[in-house]
Amino acid sequence: MPLHTHASPVRQAVAVYLTLATLPFAAHATNGYFSHGYGVNSQAVAGVGIALPQDGLTAATNPAGTAYVGNRLDAGLNYFAPNRGAEIKGNAFGLDGDYSANGKKHFFIPEFGYTRQLSDSTSVGLAIYGNGGMNTQYDLNPFTNLGAKGNAGVNLEQLFISPSIAYKATPEHTVGVALNLAYQRFSAQGISPFAGASAAPANISDQGTDTSTGAGVRLGWIGQLSAQWRVGATWSSKISGKFDKYKGLFADGGSFDIPANYGLGLSYQPARNWTIAADYQIIQYSAVKSIANTLIQLASGNLLGSLDGAGFGWEDVTVYKLGLIHEWSPALTLRAGYSHATQAVPQSQTFFNILAPGVVQDHVTAGFTWKADTRGEWSAFYGHGFNKTVNGQQSIPPGFGGGEANVHLKEDILGVSYGWKF
Repeated sequence: MPLHTHASPVRQAVAVYLTLATLPFAAHATNGYFSHGYGVNSQAVAGVGIALPQDGLTAATNPAGTAYVGNRLDAGLNYFAPNRGAEIKGNAFGLDGDYSANGKKHFFIPEFGYTRQLSDSTSVGLAIYGNGGMNTQYDLNPFTNLGAKGNAGVNLEQLFISPSIAYKATPEHTVGVALNLAYQRFSAQGISPFAGASAAPANISDQGTDTSTGAGVRLGWIGQLSAQWRVGATWSSKISGKFDKYKGLFADGGSFDIPANYGLGLSYQPARNWTIAADYQIIQYSAVKSIANTLIQLASGNLLGSLDGAGFGWEDVTVYKLGLIHEWSPALTLRAGYSHATQAVPQSQTFFNILAPGVVQDHVTAGFTWKADTRGEWSAFYGHGFNKTVNGQQSIPPGFGGGEANVHLKEDILGVSYGWKF
């Protein structure tokens, strides 16, 4: 089978990826807790990629792009440095103070992509990447005065393995499908005071790391409208997941699904060496009970972990991305991008989101690709997520002493990858 022609380097790259995946790579909170993009070249243009396939990771955004990048292998590593924390004011139980969640500061996110053209009409690929995640570690526990002990925080990691196939139905229209195999890890510590509001109080905190596996699909289409214009669309299904060790924390006995998401993309070449592209994406957090249910539901008897249990109160996120690419010379390509996302965390829900302050809304990125020779190329990018603070309004329930919780996050990302064409 043609896919096995270069199986040895593929196996080696997968082995390297799985080795790197043992590193702490969870703090990937950008658009909610989804990554802002997949693949260094896409990340350099703020995650644009639905109608702009650039490398072997393209199936993570749009599997139809597998048909556009040729035979290649890409392996990369991102360094992620978030700065997150919270402030509590006006609390009757003495929780007031400024709290840093930066007990862990350095995270590494590996990525791997492989694509191969089987015929003029059919291409296959494999993308392995961190879909998203969230990490907080409060060495000074915000909930100590409620009886908590030790550090407080959560750690969520999501690894995707996505084989894909793309088919050119006509010279202008390509469709693709990817199988999303998802592996999740989660742990929580130092939040035992919430056990009194849980349907399973023994399974809310300090249960070690739990894991979950699930599967879904991503569908995609790319249409070449003219030599200059290209459009694309993609949709990814919800993926079921469950953390039994934390059935007292997440709604429906520990259910923690990965939300469905979809988007549209457009790319335009006004000149031979210039490309402008944009994506529009929606992440449907509101369709996942454990993420979307509000803490206010405790007042209605919906305890944490129950069927319709209280949660983090996240809303759907809409993301607007814009990217610019300039081929400076045959050897050097320059990239830049900007993205804006709507806010996932309402002001009324900041108290529980001390654990998950995924509130960044604006990113700027820049990067380049240097072609070392006819087959090999190095790519790198830098991204900055601007500091965002969500100030609470009626955010702490009276049962926890009232007052307000303000949460904040900013982040810096550096990524480098090597691509080999064959």
